Amino acid sequence: MKRTIFTLLVLITFSSCGEYQEAINGDDISTKFSLGTTLYDDGKFTKANRLFEQIVPKYRGKPQAQKLMYMHAMCFYETKDYRTSNYRMEKFVNTYPNSEKNEEIAFLGAKSYYFMSPVFSKDQTDTKIAIDKLQLFINTFPESEYIEAVNKLIFELDYRLEFKAYSTALQYNTLNDHESAIMSFNNFVVEFPGSSLREKVLYYKFDSAYRLAINSVDFKKEDRIGDAIGYYNSFIKYYSESEYIEDLNLKFDELKQLKTT
Repeated sequence: MKRTIFTLLVLITFSSCGEYQEAINGDDISTKFSLGTTLYDDGKFTKANRLFEQIVPKYRGKPQAQKLMYMHAMCFYETKDYRTSNYRMEKFVNTYPNSEKNEEIAFLGAKSYYFMSPVFSKDQTDTKIAIDKLQLFINTFPESEYIEAVNKLIFELDYRLEFKAYSTALQYNTLNDHESAIMSFNNFVVEFPGSSLREKVLYYKFDSAYRLAINSVDFKKEDRIGDAIGYYNSFIKYYSESEYIEDLNLKFDELKQLKTT
């Protein structure tokens, strides 16, 4: 009995493979469309898309074209080819502006850009593009059911840009390039005024100014001590209960002693 079932499964498998190969190698576009749709519904997106690729140009202007273009774009998304899916989805939205699938495809097209955003340590050009695309979706579909999801994606991407800027400034601090560190931290505060990293940024800006001051030549020391004390006062104004407060106070006392000598 088990052997009979196994034999039937093998025959079915070979039959389906034969049907697929016949469709791939054949010229009947309706067969390709029908089998591709079945494969798509079964979640076999790579195989389905091989068939769709062959017939997309031949269905332009036909009644089935919209469904085909939708499945074609979705296949790229489901197989994580996000660079192609965002292109195909934007093309779908432009070609079928009144489609009932328009909002869904516009959302997934924007989300495709989100998936292309790299880790924070790499160039963030794609992250900025993704934020723009997601914001465009919000502007186009302000009442969409996807708005909450889009806002979460934008928040995550914004933080990635913030952390990139913070890490760059912190690296200057670590490498003892304190003037560059202070400049980078100042730029951060201007660019990301509401950042959750602001406390760390202000602390390390003071730390950079402190180290720059105590290691300065005499004719620059007084001005740099004054700058560092100013950064200390700014920090205390906003974060008087900070975890860094003990360290700041020790360094502040040292700066005051240097100022009086």
